[in-house]
Amino acid sequence: MLEQQIQQQFVDSADLKYQWADALAKPVSEAAQALLTCVTSGCKVMVCGNGASGALAQYMAALLIGGLERERPGLPALALGTDMATLTAVARRGEFADAFAAQLRALGQPGDVLVVLSSNGRAVNLARAVEAAQEREMIVIGVTGAGGGELGRILRDTDVHICVPNERPARVHECHQLILHVLCNCLDQELLGDEETAA
Repeated sequence: MLEQQIQQQFVDSADLKYQWADALAKPVSEAAQALLTCVTSGCKVMVCGNGASGALAQYMAALLIGGLERERPGLPALALGTDMATLTAVARRGEFADAFAAQLRALGQPGDVLVVLSSNGRAVNLARAVEAAQEREMIVIGVTGAGGGELGRILRDTDVHICVPNERPARVHECHQLILHVLCNCLDQELLGDEETAA
């Protein structure tokens, strides 16, 4: 019985990715283009999220700086909220919900990109981060699930919304990790060209 449940988890995850590959290809491509424009213009990528999405934010920054599968120079990226001293200093001055937004107001510049990850798009601190990035004339890439919530509503036409159409956080996070891999692969291909294949 347990083995059947385990197998079903794999099947459900694979089915979701397969079922929505066509629909998600366009916004993922738009996000890749926004990231490419950012890094080739001398700008930087900032990433944030809460909980598991915060871990994925750190992972994305690590992939941009350290690479995924191919050797390339590091790309300028920063995961917000990882510096506890800064996070608590900002939170001490006001609401904790403004911690990401304060970092964006201090560090964000026009042309920078904010990638915000959320399984449901409902967190107040992430909505405030998006608003702060928009104030700084940054492009926002919202990577969400469950309809996108408030994040999906406040994104502008010039922003990009990649919304995984599922309510289960585990399935959404699995798709988000794949999306991050695809984005990094797209950047590598655009920056380095097609990978040579051995004859």
